[in-house]
Amino acid sequence: MSDLISKETSCQQLAGSSCAAISMVLEPMDRDLGGFSVRRLLPTRELPAVGPFIFFDHLGPAEFPPGSGIDVRPHPHIGLATITYVFQGEILHRDNLGSVQAIRPQEINWMTAGQGIVHSERTAPQLRQQGHTLEALQLWVALPEADEQTTPFFSHYDSSSLPLIESDGTSIRVMVGAAFGVTSAVKTHSPTLYVEVRLAAGATIIVPDGVEERATYVVSGSLTAKGTLLPQHTLTVFDRSPGIELTAREQTRLVIIGGTPLGKRTVWWNLAASRKELIEKAKDDWRNGRFPNIPGETEFIPLPGS
Repeated sequence: MSDLISKETSCQQLAGSSCAAISMVLEPMDRDLGGFSVRRLLPTRELPAVGPFIFFDHLGPAEFPPGSGIDVRPHPHIGLATITYVFQGEILHRDNLGSVQAIRPQEINWMTAGQGIVHSERTAPQLRQQGHTLEALQLWVALPEADEQTTPFFSHYDSSSLPLIESDGTSIRVMVGAAFGVTSAVKTHSPTLYVEVRLAAGATIIVPDGVEERATYVVSGSLTAKGTLLPQHTLTVFDRSPGIELTAREQTRLVIIGGTPLGKRTVWWNLAASRKELIEKAKDDWRNGRFPNIPGETEFIPLPGS
C-alpha cells in the first residue's frame, strides 16, 4: 500500500503552513511489473478511490534499449474500465474482442471490462527494434452496479476528441468529462473528470469546482496549493472548497481526476466488483480457462496463488 502523509504531517513537512482545502497527500509505492517499474497511488488502505477512480499507476519514464520493451501478457478484468494515456512512446493493446490498437501520446484507450475481458499490452515489433522511452498513466474506474455485468467493449479516441486549451504558460487537455468550458468526446458510465495540464513556472490554474471528489497528481515538477508544497509524484486529494488555485513552482505537468463516487468496491488483482461472489466467479473462470482468448496469443498471466 502507498504511504499516507496525513493532512497535519503534510502541513509540517511539506509546507509549514495551512492546509485548508487539502484532505490528504499520498506518496507512491514503486512496483515491478516485470522489467519495468510503476508508481502506484491508488488504491491505499486509507484511500480506496477518488470519485470512480479505484486504481492509479504512473509508468516511467522508462528507457528501453533496442530489442526490449514491455510484455504484459494476457490477463482478465471485470467490473471496471481501464483508461490508458501515454506521454512518451507507444503501447500496443490487444484484446479478446479482436481489438488491435496502438496508443500514442494525446490519445485515450478506454476499455470497459463489464462481465469480463482479456487484454495484453506490449511494445510493437518495430518500436522494440529501435529502442524507445515509455511514460504513461493507466487508471481504472469502477462501473456503476447496473453496468458491472455489461457487455465488454473497447474504444479508442485520438487527440481531436480530447479538447485542448492553450494560453500563455498554460496547456489544458480535457481527456474525460467536462471542464474549463469544453467537453471530451470520451463516453463514460458515470460522472468522471480527467484533465492533463502543463504549466510554465509561475503559471496558475483553478481546480474545477462542482466535482464531488477530486485530486491532482504531479507527473513532473512541483506545485503549491493554499501555501502547501505538492511535490513531484504525489497525489493530493481536495475537499469541496471552491476556487483552489494551483501554482507551478517550475515547469510542471499534472493531471486532475475526480467525479462521483460509486460506493465500496472489492478490488483483487485485476478484478473489481461490488459483490465478492463476482470476484470469486472470475477467479474460478480464469483458473479453469473459461475466459475467451485473444486472437493470435497463447501466453497468459496465471491467477496469483495458483
